[in-house]
Amino acid sequence: MPTPDPRPVIQVDIVSDVVCPWCIVGFRQLDLALEQENVLAQLRWHPFELNPTMGPDGQNLREHIMEKYSSTAEQSQQARDRLTALGADLSFTFNFNDDSRIVNTFAAHQLLDWAETQGRQHPLKLALFKAYFTDQRDVSKVEVLLDAAQTAGLDPDAARAALESGTHADPVRQKQQFWTSRGITGVPAMVFGGKYLLTGAQGTETYAQVLQRCLAEAA
Repeated sequence: MPTPDPRPVIQVDIVSDVVCPWCIVGFRQLDLALEQENVLAQLRWHPFELNPTMGPDGQNLREHIMEKYSSTAEQSQQARDRLTALGADLSFTFNFNDDSRIVNTFAAHQLLDWAETQGRQHPLKLALFKAYFTDQRDVSKVEVLLDAAQTAGLDPDAARAALESGTHADPVRQKQQFWTSRGITGVPAMVFGGKYLLTGAQGTETYAQVLQRCLAEAA
């Protein structure tokens, strides 16, 4: 029988979208903070769609960013360069190119909702981040989602059945509404210990400080 891990555990709820680069940056920063503070996290991922009305064909990512944020091509490239450098520092690879696309993520969130019932939500979330940002795959496509599910240790046939059933569509919508009704308008949004909210990728030191505060209050 394995020995229980003696490290303290803090619940961290992360509201996120799988096509949000700052969500994987923020998570990697959090992961470093957890290691630094010698703390375990009980992680729960919650759904948020950056572009809920995005069509099935998606849109060129650079065009989308320029339209949505009124940025120039130069500003878009600077943002990509910054993210690529940040990712490298955090051992995560961003592979942007001129053909990168933003896609609809509702099916991905349904699969994540199902994966939570299987105890494999976290590895699936990380597999989807890698599929989209590193491998430049379309995470709105069923076959891509099933490949990610298999990578995460899930049965791809069961994953397909979960998607085709549609039984996770309403729960995802309800969870999205829950968070938006509480003022969440952008991601990542992390709630520590059920009480401390941080929005955006805040950096390893900031996350470490919040973890320390949660530990102090639990002592």
